[in-house]
Amino acid sequence: MKNLKPIQIVFYASVLVTILTWAGLFLLTLLDVELSEKIILLIGLMAGTFSFIVFYFTIERFIYSRIKLIYRAIRKGKITADTDFKISMRKNILARVSNETVEYLEEHNSEISKLKEQEAFRREFLGNLAHELKTPVFSIQGYVLTLLDGGLEDENVNRLFLERASKAVDRMTNILEDLDEITKLEVDQIELSISEFDIVELADEVIQSLEIVCAEKSISLHLNEDYSPISVKADRGKIAQVFANLIKNAIVYGKEKGEIQLRFHEMGDVILVEVADNGPGIEEKFIPRLFERFYRVEKSRNRNEGGSGLGLAIVKHIIEAHEQTIHVRSTVNVGSTFSFTLEKA
Repeated sequence: MKNLKPIQIVFYASVLVTILTWAGLFLLTLLDVELSEKIILLIGLMAGTFSFIVFYFTIERFIYSRIKLIYRAIRKGKITADTDFKISMRKNILARVSNETVEYLEEHNSEISKLKEQEAFRREFLGNLAHELKTPVFSIQGYVLTLLDGGLEDENVNRLFLERASKAVDRMTNILEDLDEITKLEVDQIELSISEFDIVELADEVIQSLEIVCAEKSISLHLNEDYSPISVKADRGKIAQVFANLIKNAIVYGKEKGEIQLRFHEMGDVILVEVADNGPGIEEKFIPRLFERFYRVEKSRNRNEGGSGLGLAIVKHIIEAHEQTIHVRSTVNVGSTFSFTLEKA
């Protein structure tokens, strides 16, 4: 019955009515009611024909008209004469509508789940952003109030507090600049300036620029070995930013007297670049969310350590803008390695 067309169901129902009519008339003949065979045959056929017409138009008028409305609501694409939308009793349209209804429900349940995830992410993002901005704002407010309460006339206080307020302003500026950059990266508004350059030379330049920062925590930052020049095709400035963000991340969350290594491996048409540290490492359950904006692993990443909280998110967008990939592998109490690929020149 499941795969029968509606017209077939109506036909079989009419045949059943015809047979039942004949059976009834036959019983009447057993009760001495005089009926000729022709009359019995005619009445049975008339009953079957009448029932067929009633069943057909009842389903067509009152049931299929509703099915048409449902089908219009769930059908993908605009309904035209060319879309085979004609609902006919001679087609198994019930099975078709049933299948498309199931597909419609599955698709919309999936969309609802995605919207709920996006809403949760939006709330978390806004909460994180408020927290990131609140810290420097409260610092500035405290310094300004202290200066207004008389600290401005105290030479031992005024310059110190103004310098601290300036640092808090710089932190806010960095957060806003990073937000602006990541927004542009997400909507593909930044054009990459692709060129051929030596990735080893660029890495060495970034290492030299961060020597003072590393020295503050006694961290050793160096290339894994004495590499020959390796030419890649990428945006030199953006890749320098990737190096800087990954290294700063390792410095901020690394341990005192730790080590950060930069490694390069040739893999066919691409170069695999690795930034490895021997810091506290990251639990596996946190790794999938590392590249989210403002996301921090609770125990190992303190919001007060500095940075905008957007560095890894920017790194991911830059690498993906180059149509390449970035991955993380990490072991708690052993260290973390961020690796990304670049096209070989």
